[in-house]
Amino acid sequence: MIKKTIRYRFGEKLRSIRERKGLTLKEVAEMVSVSESLVSQIERNKVSPSMDILLTIADSLDIDFEYLFRDYKRNKQVEIVRAGEGDRIVQPGVIFHQLSMMPELDEEHAVEAFLLEVSPGNEKGDRVYGHAGKELGILLEGEGELIYGTNCYQLHAGDSISFSSDNPHILRNTGKKTLRAIWVISPPRKLFLK
Repeated sequence: MIKKTIRYRFGEKLRSIRERKGLTLKEVAEMVSVSESLVSQIERNKVSPSMDILLTIADSLDIDFEYLFRDYKRNKQVEIVRAGEGDRIVQPGVIFHQLSMMPELDEEHAVEAFLLEVSPGNEKGDRVYGHAGKELGILLEGEGELIYGTNCYQLHAGDSISFSSDNPHILRNTGKKTLRAIWVISPPRKLFLK
């Protein structure tokens, strides 16, 4: 007989929480509508429960699913853009230097970052339209202003700013030298598609 190795082990967590709550195996089995023996085997990692039973037990014990599955999160891809190897987008008076992008299947949590260079008197953005998401900028050098809807915010080297992108917004260089800033957008505008 071939012994099956259980790859995903939830038993210790389930037992620990059950005992902390002062519940017996029988009480949990009744809540889940399974046998006491099955709950015991699951807690001792002797059997691998179906997803339905596992989630029902977790729900009955009021266990956060994130806590239950935390040890089994897959390693995510690490995105690296090496110095001098990132793409550039050059527009009149504005250069976008790719820093990094964190593409996720869930676009809501994806992030795009770039080094922004705006020449004196130039600007980036749109006076009429915004876009979904959030932005965060950190001015490294120079000075400028963010026109956000009908408001105007003066910015100097070392300042940081964050805002919802759904309002029309423009970053304008009001100084005499190039404005340099780290800019982060989520979800990405996908300026640097591969």
